[in-house]
Amino acid sequence: MVNNSTLVHDSIQRIHQLSREALQVADRLRQQERQLRKQGMALPAGSLQKLEAIHVDLEGLAQKIQEQQTELSQLRTLANTTEFINSSLDPDEVLNGVMDRVIQLVGAERGYIMLRNRVTNEMEIVVNRKLDPTSSQDEEFIFSRTIVENVAQSGEAIVTTNAQEDSRFKEQDSIISLALRSIICVPLIFRDRILGTVYCDNRIKDGLFGKRERRLLSAFADQAAIAIENAQLFEQIQQTLHEITAIQVLLDNILASIASGVMTIDGQEVITSYNFASETIFGLPVQSAISQRFDVQLPQIHEQIQREMHLVRSLSENLTVEATPTLDQRGPLSLNLKLSPFKDADRVTQGVAIVVDDMTELKKRDATLAAVRRYLPPAMVDNIRSIERLALGGERRTVTVLFVEVRSFDSFPESMTPRDVMESLNTYLTVSSEAIHHHAGLIDKFMGSDVMALFNTQLNPSDQHAWDALLAAMRMAADLRTLATYGDINGDGKAYFRIGIHSGEATLGNVGSTDRREFTAIGDTVNLAKRLQENAAYGQLIVSRETLALCQPQLSQTDWIGYKELEPLKVKGRVQAAHIYEIIDTAEIRA
Repeated sequence: MVNNSTLVHDSIQRIHQLSREALQVADRLRQQERQLRKQGMALPAGSLQKLEAIHVDLEGLAQKIQEQQTELSQLRTLANTTEFINSSLDPDEVLNGVMDRVIQLVGAERGYIMLRNRVTNEMEIVVNRKLDPTSSQDEEFIFSRTIVENVAQSGEAIVTTNAQEDSRFKEQDSIISLALRSIICVPLIFRDRILGTVYCDNRIKDGLFGKRERRLLSAFADQAAIAIENAQLFEQIQQTLHEITAIQVLLDNILASIASGVMTIDGQEVITSYNFASETIFGLPVQSAISQRFDVQLPQIHEQIQREMHLVRSLSENLTVEATPTLDQRGPLSLNLKLSPFKDADRVTQGVAIVVDDMTELKKRDATLAAVRRYLPPAMVDNIRSIERLALGGERRTVTVLFVEVRSFDSFPESMTPRDVMESLNTYLTVSSEAIHHHAGLIDKFMGSDVMALFNTQLNPSDQHAWDALLAAMRMAADLRTLATYGDINGDGKAYFRIGIHSGEATLGNVGSTDRREFTAIGDTVNLAKRLQENAAYGQLIVSRETLALCQPQLSQTDWIGYKELEPLKVKGRVQAAHIYEIIDTAEIRA
């Protein structure tokens, strides 16, 4: 198929040829007319004028066809450009595409797209083009700011065919310095809002831009403004989505890092958010929770807090609830739930936000500590964490060790059953334990009818630990005598206890494994205290010289505790004999 442009071009050339031929015929007729006049004849009236008119009409037709072809080409470019700029939502691609098509559309030497900065309200060049890449860089951004500002303010296009002679602009520095001639500037308008301008100029040709270029460029600018606005809006949306996504990721990370369970329930009882801690607490994976009904997925929880959820939604107040559900996945739980109204941007309550703290292990720990407090002084329980730092191993420390045999098994009547013996023994052990606790002692262990107690450990530090141990032993001895005399229906009234106390350095710490361990003391100090207890007679309290020396400041001010030195005790494993003393309650002697 023959190209339409070629056909038009050939037609224009044919018209020009006919026009030239008509002109040539007219010239020949003029020559013939002069010869005919000499012979007294003449051509028909108006023949030459008709030929000249035909020539003028043919030239006019050729020019008109040429202009129409140019306009058609521009309209095609406009149509293609409109399709192009509306096919992309990338701001840079749209702006550069618009600028390239503008230069092509109007044949300008240079072109600029300027948009109004939404913050400063100033016109800023966002895209520029120039046909001559060798032109000075300094002149690249020089343009007629007066024309640009006029168009940006009025919203009306401006065209000047020769700026050097145009009274409106010929005094401008940019027009003088750059010798600007043809200038066209049209506004970019979107919904009555002027976004910016499209500016083109030419320093060489006069009359390059006319009504047709103004009309075409204005039509193009209307479409370009829509494309630019759409691209900028899309960019803003993308940026907003990016920010929202970043915020969402941050929130998800925050929720995931929170030790407490966090979930939100909407007005239809549907779970809308659910963090990792909630999975751990409830044993319900997030895939089974999100977008599912709360009362269906976690009915045991819902049953215990549905009344409070209703109050939170209706009164828009915060509430705290304790729940003790039994879940299939985890068994009995003790939960603390904080319920808050979940509100939208208009501050309207849409659901309930729930923060869940699993108190199960803490409750178990409290119960364990409560049991421990029955065996240890309350103040000592508060120091338990300090021994955790010792891990497996220990540290050297000066302590006082007390051993007591509350009543030997041989002293119980043979007629007593093992159960009765155990019950009676527990009574004696309770009396001794209470005396130890009363004076801040730490019961290290029970060994049948024996009790080992420590004073001045990391759990019960004391500057007068020897005196504390002595007072505990004195109280214990008095209480055990009273029990033997008045409280033991199976006894014979005789005191069968034996007590030994020694002070010195020992190694204190944790022994056992990583899963099971106990806190204890080992060393010669412990061994000697045990030997003193084993060598004591029934009803006798023996202390070492080291313990007695530590108690001298208090003994010097006490008149109810006496002591007497016994024969040195030769103990296995020690080179020197141990100097020992029997402690006497002088108040009992006087009584």
